[in-house]
Amino acid sequence: MLTNKVVTADEAIARIREGDVIATTGFVQSCIPEALHAALEKRFVETNAPRDLTLIMCAGAGDSKGLGTGRLHHDGLLKRVIAANFGRMPKVAAAAQDNKIQGYNLPQGVISKLYRSCASGSPGLFTKVGLHTYVDPRLGGGKVNSMTKEDLVKLVEVEGKEWLFYKATPIDVALIRATSADPLGNLSMEKEALTLDVLAQAMAAHNNGGLVIAQVERLVADGSIKPKDVKVPGILVDCVVVADPPEMHRMNYGVMYDPALAGEVRVTVDSLPKMKLDERKIIARRAAFELPPNGVINLGVGAPDGVANVANEEKVTPYLVMTTEAGAVGGVLAGGSSFGSSANAHSILDQNQMFDFYHGGGLDLTCLGMAECDSLGNVNTSKFGGKLNGCGGFIDISQNARAVVFAGTFTAGGLKIAIEDGKLRIVQEGRARKFVKQVEQVTFSGQYAAQKSQPVLYVTERCVFQLTEHGLELIEVAPGIDIDRDILAHMAFKPHIHKPIPMNPALFRDEPMDLLSDLLNLKLGERASYDPATNMLSIDLSGWSVRKKSDITDLQKVIAGKCEAAGRRVNVVVNQDGCRIAEDLYEDYANMVAYLMKNHYASMARYATSDITRQKLQDALRRRGLKTQIYERAEDAKASLEQQAAE
Repeated sequence: MLTNKVVTADEAIARIREGDVIATTGFVQSCIPEALHAALEKRFVETNAPRDLTLIMCAGAGDSKGLGTGRLHHDGLLKRVIAANFGRMPKVAAAAQDNKIQGYNLPQGVISKLYRSCASGSPGLFTKVGLHTYVDPRLGGGKVNSMTKEDLVKLVEVEGKEWLFYKATPIDVALIRATSADPLGNLSMEKEALTLDVLAQAMAAHNNGGLVIAQVERLVADGSIKPKDVKVPGILVDCVVVADPPEMHRMNYGVMYDPALAGEVRVTVDSLPKMKLDERKIIARRAAFELPPNGVINLGVGAPDGVANVANEEKVTPYLVMTTEAGAVGGVLAGGSSFGSSANAHSILDQNQMFDFYHGGGLDLTCLGMAECDSLGNVNTSKFGGKLNGCGGFIDISQNARAVVFAGTFTAGGLKIAIEDGKLRIVQEGRARKFVKQVEQVTFSGQYAAQKSQPVLYVTERCVFQLTEHGLELIEVAPGIDIDRDILAHMAFKPHIHKPIPMNPALFRDEPMDLLSDLLNLKLGERASYDPATNMLSIDLSGWSVRKKSDITDLQKVIAGKCEAAGRRVNVVVNQDGCRIAEDLYEDYANMVAYLMKNHYASMARYATSDITRQKLQDALRRRGLKTQIYERAEDAKASLEQQAAE
């Protein structure tokens, strides 16, 4: 016998009991079941029930002004919150900070995948995500206040390695959202921008004997949804609520409906507006030089999202695949209220599937913001300045991307700059320091990243730092910037300084930078020149960056080609002054040198001013049996070649 599952929002919410654990969907301002949140708030205000609920959610789901989960701030409604982001429900965040409710701030991807753990009856999730951050039990276990006592995160050892175990919290009610529902409760999402975790949430609640309430835009006839288009089968759905009025089912708070974001149509995408040349563009331009061609990239909000504009201006977008943690793959990533979605996307994954990809190391590069940074390279974006913002997907993404660029202004609050004749001048310094003695909360562990040899840069408008095993090293300085006056005077610590090089002057000119040539190494051949009279191959790698394995492949091809054209083994001198080799690529670079020594070189000498570069490269070469010294000066390197020839 068919059961009519269509009810009003008030009737559905009336079935929620005191003390229930509620999971809700939504990402920032998109895909939020607003009618259900509004009905829950209305019931509580009118009846003072249900009380003492636990709210579980991934990314923030609201407008930061009272909509979405921000509606659930009323005293007594919530007892506990488990969330990745508190910033979009500031009154709930304030209640947690004031010790009025229990609170946990856990990584977004972990929460997303815990829905699957609940659905399958698993006690929880084993992962390395969160190690050595504030989520690690040794640093607080993700608890946001003193009244939060239960441990949801445990440190465990498996086969000699450290892991975190996140305890799954059984779900009683799932508030989800779709576009269409048929009489059996089958749900499709054809007009939604993202699919998020609705299936996993529904399965988790259903398998726990709980309640699944689905907000939809419309009802359709039985059999009108094709089987493969059913995102959530009706066997999991208890109540169907048609949003009324339709504004309660907006695609996001700023867009009623955009068929391009839903993937229903493909649109001609106009060029993104050209950014004005200010501090934000300088930062985005410098970060763009780290983009890996044919790589998979994630961009955070704030300064990092300007990288997409720069990539478009420089015509490198076709060589990249941008993704969002919300599940969008490819296309043109949306911003503003549509953040997380994409026009002309290649595909849309469930959020938990995207985090499977991220956690497994699928990202080639992520560019993220930073609120605070200390001498060890630790970054804080989750709790600062008295505000509980939350980590969102920051920990999931930053710990597992192959390379990381943290991007942001050097100081915050009132910073003003001027660009004059290709030089940067600080007109007014920001009120707040970002480079502090110790971050308030560790959202990214510099020491842990260094242990893993993860390449990490910290890009600002006036300088660039690199993470080393000894902490931050100043490697680039903008033209016009005085290190003592404009950098060290506004830091609470002194970074390692080993003859930093100037930032690329093209960053400070309001004209195209020819970024594509750099990323594809189209002019790499110009860095090698051969003199037949002396049989000398000079390779100038000054200021060049080995960012990815393909850079090494390209360099080997150029050098081998020059040697083969010479028709004999050659003597080689390499200028590596200011050449940056990514932390995880020293061994690959040494393998290339070993190959060239075996097949093409008669003798070799190289020089670099950076102590750290010399030591690391020298160690890597010696592990290949290459007993070579890397000199500090060109004169010493050339003298060494002459001595080798004499012997």
